Amino acid sequence: MNSETLTRRITISSADDGARLDRVLAATIPQHSRSFLASLIDDGHVAIDGKATTKPSFRVSAGQQIDVAMPPPAATGLVGQDLPLHVLYDDADLIVIDKPAGLVVHPSAGHADQTLVNALVFHVKDLSGIGGELRPGIVHRLDKETSGVMVIAKNDATHRALTAAWNTDAVRKEYLAIVYGTPKNSRGTIDAPIGRDPRNRKRMSVVASGRNAVTDYEVVESLRHTSLIRCRLRTGRTHQIRVHLKHIGHPIVGDALYSGPQWRGIPDKRLQKALSSFGRQALHAWKLRIPQGEFEAVLPADMSALLQALRA
Repeated sequence: MNSETLTRRITISSADDGARLDRVLAATIPQHSRSFLASLIDDGHVAIDGKATTKPSFRVSAGQQIDVAMPPPAATGLVGQDLPLHVLYDDADLIVIDKPAGLVVHPSAGHADQTLVNALVFHVKDLSGIGGELRPGIVHRLDKETSGVMVIAKNDATHRALTAAWNTDAVRKEYLAIVYGTPKNSRGTIDAPIGRDPRNRKRMSVVASGRNAVTDYEVVESLRHTSLIRCRLRTGRTHQIRVHLKHIGHPIVGDALYSGPQWRGIPDKRLQKALSSFGRQALHAWKLRIPQGEFEAVLPADMSALLQALRA
């Protein structure tokens, strides 16, 4: 057995008499998922009174001693890369970072490396294993060109707890966006279902058959031909804020997928240049409140500079 393997001993209480072995382990070792613990049983890493068992459904009896051999988390093959990380918070269970625009969250087709996950594998030395693997637990995602607060779990228990809380009132997600024009109402709620755009599969749109999507918004500052908008997500659909703001006629500046060159209709050539040269969607994940605390990422330099140009 690997020298790093740790053995956990559990004595079955009268309350668990007759319970399934995998359920008892899941309740006693909550930092690991039930499926992972069941796989340990299947692989012969669990013994009852000194005798190995491979049946997750085995019914235990009060007084029995269960020995669980916990192997170290397996490597995933992800390559750690020394990419800069702006860490807002870090403890034994989670890490919160301020993701820069331009950084992809995880490896995918066309982005085999140089992602946030590669950076986390390099920088975070106390990953305790998600699903039995040594890797960060991505709870939510930001688009490549969206900046701001992201939380990453370091273990199964934290990942499950955050995932369960994510679309409840225990989590509050606020964004800042620079949009074209100024909404007629200074604040409001956009309640419009979002689904795949039937005319362009790369885009999402408001469609009757889409999934429920709700965004609260408030005009923070009305500027020349543009506005700074604060948005609160009540649901978490793909491209939700981008789609909803376009739906009410105020697409996000720099959003190549949903906006287009609306700067061409602005008579001020200086403003045209400032808006046309902004190289990404002007969207920033500003604040995130989770059960573990509230975190804020200051507006990045590119959006601050654009606001200054629009105010001048």
